[in-house]
Order: sequence, then structure tokens, then C-alpha cells
Amino acid sequence: MPFLKNILSCRSLSIVGLEKNTGKTVCLNYVLRRLHELGVSTAVTSIGVDGEQTDSVYATAKPEVTLYEGMYLITSERHYLQRRCVSEILDLSNQRTALGRLLTARILSSGKALISGAAATAILADQINHFKQQGVQLTVIDGALSRLSLASPTVTDSMILATGAAVSPNLQQLISKTRFVCRLIDLPEVEPAVRTALSHVTSGLWAIDSDGIAHDLNIPSVFMLSSANSDLFRYGTTLFASGAVSDRLLKILAAKEKIKQITLIIRDFTKLFVTPEVYNDYVRRGGRMMVLRKSHLAAVTLNPTSPHGYALDSHTATQALSDALNLPVYDVMKIER
Repeated sequence: MPFLKNILSCRSLSIVGLEKNTGKTVCLNYVLRRLHELGVSTAVTSIGVDGEQTDSVYATAKPEVTLYEGMYLITSERHYLQRRCVSEILDLSNQRTALGRLLTARILSSGKALISGAAATAILADQINHFKQQGVQLTVIDGALSRLSLASPTVTDSMILATGAAVSPNLQQLISKTRFVCRLIDLPEVEPAVRTALSHVTSGLWAIDSDGIAHDLNIPSVFMLSSANSDLFRYGTTLFASGAVSDRLLKILAAKEKIKQITLIIRDFTKLFVTPEVYNDYVRRGGRMMVLRKSHLAAVTLNPTSPHGYALDSHTATQALSDALNLPVYDVMKIER
């Protein structure tokens, strides 16, 4: 059972895609079926909508989500009414979505269902904690489009990254884009003492001195930073950006004379909104980057077909991507067979 052993020690799993139509639903179905066969108590929800029979953008057929007896489901009222399985409602929440209130149900007889959960990661984190308290072994959350915020370690313990021909019909471009994201996922984690020193920080740009003490630089947002901030390093060259980080900050830091001494700490890889060119230039000049918490990448999957009609050779693509990432890469449809 490829990669299942990598998630069984975790309490929560996110399945995220680099683009739409990279095979998240196929991967979700594979994971759910294997968990059912292993007798793992499982809860399922989504940050978007999953289980539609037809793709809302490309009008192509999509695999439906299959749920098994004993599993727990969080979905919207509207989509719960469209289920094709026997289930019982355990809770009807006051939390609302565009598709109605969120409800929790237990599956009594296997079947198909549409899954549409909360849009906010904070709500998802609360739901995961609730299931933990109820003794559920693993909560699986399916991502929406290319939204990577779900993979934050503050939300889920582990993640599966789905990539494929929908990202690019050119294999080398597909490899390049996927490798860049995996490189960010693999950013090193800070020491526990540094994480503790920054645990109270909720906004702004901060500095860490040689004694490990955090200092507020009184820059509320990195977007307010300019190259004119000459006293940026008055407490040292280790900086912490508590929010999103874009190309602008990396360009400013890369232009500093002290670039080879700079370490930029971010919360986790999902806070990075940078292009490969700017990130690579920052690193090439000597800049370092670390995260407060590192995400656990349980697996990389590849869908060799695209909704536009083209397809990559599965064996060639998975092997080439695996070699580039130095990680196993799976075409779940091949595993299914």
C-alpha cells in the first residue's frame, strides 16, 4: 500500500493540488478506500466542493467521492440532501456556508456524497480537534483548486501534493513547477527556543537578537517595508515575517550588503507568495530562509492527463519527477489497477 504508512501515524491529512484537475479526488478515493480496508476510524471534509459528477469549469466527467460505513462526514446542508448513501446526522452547526449550514454525519451504508466544508482554515482546525477528542484516528481534508493554505502545519499534520499535466503539458515545466513547491515545503525548521520566542507574535516584521530575544521593528506589514529602512538590522540579521511574504520583501533583502548573513523566518511554506526567479536570486546571493513549523509531505501524486485533451506517458513522467524530487511519485490510477 504505497504511502499509506506515511499518514497512519498522523491525526490529520490534507490533499492539495498545484492546479485544478491534478487528480485530488482520485487520490482521496484511494486513501479513503485503503483506510476503510485497514479499519482506520476516519472523518472527511473539504475546503471547497468535491464529488461533483461533472467539472464546473471544463464540463468533463469527474470521479465521485465514495464514503464507507463508519466514516464521519462534514458537509453543507444542500449537498447532504444529495447524498447517495445511508447516514445519520450527529450535529447541525450554526456555521454557515453559501450552501447552507455545516452538518456532521456518520455513514451507515457505503455510497457516494458531495463534500463541501468550511472555507476558513481556522474552522477546519477546530473540526480536526473535535474529531480527535471523539477518538477519530484520522481526519482527511480535500483541498480546493490550487489553495495550499490547507497544507499549513497549523491546520493538518501531513499533506499529499497532487500535480499533473494540468499544471503544464511540458514535462520539464511540470517538473520545474512541482520541484519549486516541494523545495518550499522542505524549508528547514527553526530550533524550539526560537519558535517559543516568536509564539506571541501575531503581526509585523520582527528581529531575533543573538540572545534569542524577539524585537518588534515597528513595521506592521512587510508590504510597508522599503529599501529605505536602514535600521532593519539593528538587532541582528535574523528576521521574522509573521504574515505573507512576496517577491518585494525578498528583492529588498537580496539588495542588502549583509545578504549573506540574513536569515528570514516565516510561519510555514504556505505564507510564501514568491516566484522561483526571485526566490532563487535571494538564495543565490546568500540569503537563508526557515520556517517556524515544517509541513510533512506524505506523498506526491501525478495525474498524467489534462482536461485540455493532452496526456503525458505515466511511467516516464512519474519516474522523471521522482528523480527530480528524490521522492517517490505515484500515479494513483496505476496503483488502483
